[in-house]
Amino acid sequence: MHYEGTVIRPPSEADSILLQVTLGCSHNKCTFCGTYRGKRFDIKKDDVIFEDIEFAGKHCRRQNRLFLCDGDALVIPMRRLVPILERIRDRLPWVERVGVYANAKSIKMKTDEELARLRKLGLKIAYMGLESGDDKVLEAIRKGADADTMITMGKKLKKAGIKVSVTVLLGLGGRKGSLDHARETGRVLTAMDPDFVGALSLMLIPGTELHDQYEKGEFQLPGAEEMLTELGAMIAATNLTDGLFHANHASNYLPIRAHLPQDKEKTLALISQALDGKVPLKPEYMRAL
Repeated sequence: MHYEGTVIRPPSEADSILLQVTLGCSHNKCTFCGTYRGKRFDIKKDDVIFEDIEFAGKHCRRQNRLFLCDGDALVIPMRRLVPILERIRDRLPWVERVGVYANAKSIKMKTDEELARLRKLGLKIAYMGLESGDDKVLEAIRKGADADTMITMGKKLKKAGIKVSVTVLLGLGGRKGSLDHARETGRVLTAMDPDFVGALSLMLIPGTELHDQYEKGEFQLPGAEEMLTELGAMIAATNLTDGLFHANHASNYLPIRAHLPQDKEKTLALISQALDGKVPLKPEYMRAL
């Protein structure tokens, strides 16, 4: 496989075929993210992509899921994305699901009919980085979309039959804005009603704007208990029809896997016990991105 630079995939795609079709992220302006800072966004050439699909056809026959890397493959124009999905279906007929990262801009670029067509070609899940439902936070981190746009784009994916997995970032509102960030994020998640939610805890990365703001005292990172309180407030404000809420990423202090709405009260009780010191938190040295 022809991999270039850092290749990132969601935790749930750990066992998937990783097909790199783009380089970097089409937005690449978020103040907290340093993943693609040294990589200029580009779409890889078709012959390279198709060669990698052929390689997967020979060597990845036990993997029934495939993820399109890098940061935002949905931005690829239909005239190129359709043949890629058709080639995957033709050469890798055992692949049951194709996944992709998607941001508000790339979703908006596709019509309802185009998204439905991509779904028929195997694109069954899209991962959206909501990060926060608080417009003040979204503007501060230069996300490129407000909360209402995020809601609209999430619903657009669901209308096409594509499952939606949303990532939110605990601590992103800082210490002062922690609870506003939590409650507004819960409100937006309720409106989007995604199939999956993944809550990560903010870890500051040297070289990013947010890390620089922290160094200057312009941003205060919430501590472990504050992030846990934030998580509780977020879950309390989140009402999903039928979804999984995960907070079991390596960055989190307390692993949580809740099926909402039925596990909501049990999960809030667990967080309360942890805040009371009855459930141990992950020590700082064990946390990771």
